[in-house]
Amino acid sequence: MVRQLRRLPNPRLTGLGGGLFCTVLMLLLGCLISLLFGSALTAYGVLYLPVCVLTAVWIRKADLLTAPIVVPIAFAVGLLAVADTSKGASGHLMGLFTALATQAGWLYAGTLTAGVITLVRRIRLVRERSR
Repeated sequence: MVRQLRRLPNPRLTGLGGGLFCTVLMLLLGCLISLLFGSALTAYGVLYLPVCVLTAVWIRKADLLTAPIVVPIAFAVGLLAVADTSKGASGHLMGLFTALATQAGWLYAGTLTAGVITLVRRIRLVRERSR
């Protein structure tokens, strides 16, 4: 099992690359959910969690602190495609703010997950350096 895991690709993203990765992926997932299911905010929230995990795991060691910062921004960007909107800019903003308010649990859970993974990786890095 360990050998199989070591054979998997292990990309390392810079802070900017990690931000672009999760933002583009959340926007694509939002568009896909919008096309398939309409305004399925729960499905969007569930798919947000693995994106947070992948972003936090794939960010390189020098840019670890950017992971918990970029994932909520990506959530909001992708939410533009999923949120209920009516005509006009004010309708889009109202739909976005309503979706952010009602889906705050998913937003907090994903951000907390990325933060915990980042914190654990940072602690391991400090321990390795002290040895």
